[in-house]
Amino acid sequence: MKKNFPTYVLTALEMLEKNGFESFLVGGCVRDLLLKRTPKDWDITTNAKPEEIQKIFPNSFYENNFGTVGVIIEDQILEITTYRIDGEYLDNRHPKKILFSKNLNEDLERRDFTINAIAMNKDGKIIDPFGGQKDLQERLIRTVGNPDDRFSEDALRLLRAVRFAVYLDFKIDEKTKLSILKNFSKLGAVSAERIRDEFSKILLSDSPAEGIKLLDELNLLFFISPELLICKGVDQNFHHIYDVWNHLLNSLKFCPSKKLEVRMASLLHDIGKPQTKSGDGKNSSFYGHEFLGAKITKQILERLKFPKKFIDYTTHLVRNHMFFYEENVTDSAVRRVLKKIGVENFQDFIDLRVSDRLGSGIKEAKSWRLKEFEKRAFEVRHHPISTHDLKLKGDEIMKILKINPSKEVGEILEHFLNLVIEDPKRNTKEFLMEELKRWRKGKPTKISVTKEEILKKRNEILIQDF
Repeated sequence: MKKNFPTYVLTALEMLEKNGFESFLVGGCVRDLLLKRTPKDWDITTNAKPEEIQKIFPNSFYENNFGTVGVIIEDQILEITTYRIDGEYLDNRHPKKILFSKNLNEDLERRDFTINAIAMNKDGKIIDPFGGQKDLQERLIRTVGNPDDRFSEDALRLLRAVRFAVYLDFKIDEKTKLSILKNFSKLGAVSAERIRDEFSKILLSDSPAEGIKLLDELNLLFFISPELLICKGVDQNFHHIYDVWNHLLNSLKFCPSKKLEVRMASLLHDIGKPQTKSGDGKNSSFYGHEFLGAKITKQILERLKFPKKFIDYTTHLVRNHMFFYEENVTDSAVRRVLKKIGVENFQDFIDLRVSDRLGSGIKEAKSWRLKEFEKRAFEVRHHPISTHDLKLKGDEIMKILKINPSKEVGEILEHFLNLVIEDPKRNTKEFLMEELKRWRKGKPTKISVTKEEILKKRNEILIQDF
């Protein structure tokens, strides 16, 4: 086991012992080593106090109240924490005070789950007072001691139980599961940021749909997205064999992307359907659900305190997930689709469409239409689809017209772009200069395909045939 330790980790363990202190690897790294996985982080616990740790490791920093010292060895930051006992918890999240301990077992006893309460010394010797190894063998998530106590101390552990279950493909033991059902409402005391982080890890696991099901089973999903619960039992039309809830779960299950934005969009892309449903049975419709869905998605992600950039892009995916294509469409129409979704986002939209199809029970990931669209999009990908691609720039227009930055400049550029999308050969300075003259005279070249015609055509196309 010792041979699996990075040199900087082994150095830290040896230096602590050399100076007369105990030192152990603890937590996730020990769990992963025993599961023959590669640890992502290496954490060390010791009976040395923070000031004693810093004397041993001058190249270090201590900027918290939890006894954790950041030690820099071989340009790596390693966290070394003093054995501690958490005091009384007053808010289901934070201990009122932290006491340092000299006893390793006391430190392990305060941890969340048995599989995370195993310690290992530099020689690979295991200290496992709570049966974590047995639970690893039986693939169980079980709290250290009384689960009610653990969840009352820190309600985030309610979500962590689910996260570890899907991350490791383990089951939650029955006593722990019953305690979660008893204490689920305590999750309301946890900050949106902490809920967001655990939820994101669940979505990025190898079994994200199972994670959502488990969150629902344990009454935890309500604190993340009650909007999803409304989708249960909302039947769809003849393009779908599942209700909206199960369609969204299956879309997430089959999402080929490992990007959080795409997985989130796979889960939420039809979340606007319950409120936009019209009619019943196989002929029901959901016109405009993508626009309402984008609005709801934005509300969910804002509530969970996701960064603005993440929110904007995920809502963009949801809003435009029904991009359409048919075999006799022109190159200019393909360019319009690329302009709308962003050529740099092309693969994400393809992955979202694949999720949508497979989540509908369709066995083939890509229809002939989607394959043809990919081919055509690849062929026109270097054609101008943004005002930045135009040969006549905004500052040149302002100089020619002798005007300041204004709404009119944007309107001119957008008009130019629509003309160029119809025919890329128009993207020359000569053509655009002549068009600018026509614009000034109030006689601009007409666009052959109107926005209204595009929207009307989209609604006529059977989306599931893509």
